Amino acid sequence: FMDAFQFIKDVDIDWIQSKYLLAEPGEYVVIARQGKKDGQWFCGGVTDDNARTLEVPLQFLDPEKTYEATIYADGDDADYKENPQSYKIWKQNVKSDDILSINMARGGGFAISFNEI
Repeated sequence: FMDAFQFIKDVDIDWIQSKYLLAEPGEYVVIARQGKKDGQWFCGGVTDDNARTLEVPLQFLDPEKTYEATIYADGDDADYKENPQSYKIWKQNVKSDDILSINMARGGGFAISFNEI
């Protein structure tokens, strides 16, 4: 599980700005935050007890730059009651005009860190 804690080690604790990307009260929310330390962006989302796939827009990123996104998400067999420890981590290059399709298990969520490349 130590690889899953890398996000906690990386994430800033003071923010320049926060942006609410997607939200449905009582159902889900997706927020992007920019850290004060070096301007790095982080994004996270949570869902209620309904599994769902969200299309997360990355328009908050600088349109002139490319980023490596490290995505921490629910595993394919994740479930908050049946299999709460199932997760997967992957990296992909993204730009501000990209949209990430993220699957969330019941009671699940995701976290993403963005590093300029």
